[in-house]
Amino acid sequence: MNDNQFKEIILNSLNDAKTGLENLIRNQTTLESIANAATAISDCVNNNGRIFSCGNGGSMCDAMHFAEELTGRFRQNRKAIAATAISDPGHLSCVANDFGYEYVFSRYLEAHGRKGDILLGISTSGTSKNILEAAKTAKSLGMGVVALTGKESCQLADISNIHIPTPAGTWADRVQELHIKVIHILIQSIESKLS
Repeated sequence: MNDNQFKEIILNSLNDAKTGLENLIRNQTTLESIANAATAISDCVNNNGRIFSCGNGGSMCDAMHFAEELTGRFRQNRKAIAATAISDPGHLSCVANDFGYEYVFSRYLEAHGRKGDILLGISTSGTSKNILEAAKTAKSLGMGVVALTGKESCQLADISNIHIPTPAGTWADRVQELHIKVIHILIQSIESKLS
């Protein structure tokens, strides 16, 4: 592969990402969902609730990123926010071994989740069995569920309180690029509502 072919791949990738972002900017329903999620999470924090997040693979990394920005800081110095990404390898491997991988997140919520807390479930497909189980468990505990997906219509949307879809085409990586933008916007909004 020569330099011109690499440049073509780079430009095609950037233009594809640009199209996804432009589509998100134009989607008023999704923008409203982001605002609603920021309000719900801020209200939860103001009422001494806790935020849990979960996802698989790159989405787990996004869930961890979301939690650490809340417990640490994003753009402002402020009180730490009670946020946990369900990512402990001991817990995950124990539950996967004893019960099955589809229960790794729901069992954690069963142990730690309380009424009034909020779960951010991240799934590009909106059909990940372990995220669906987590959402069902969260709802049964009286927790709020915010779903961040790549599909406007999916199983996770059907069982969430707030659904934020970022449809960005065929590939999951494009969806995840928009997910991190949404996550940063949520954190910035939460910080502004708490300051």
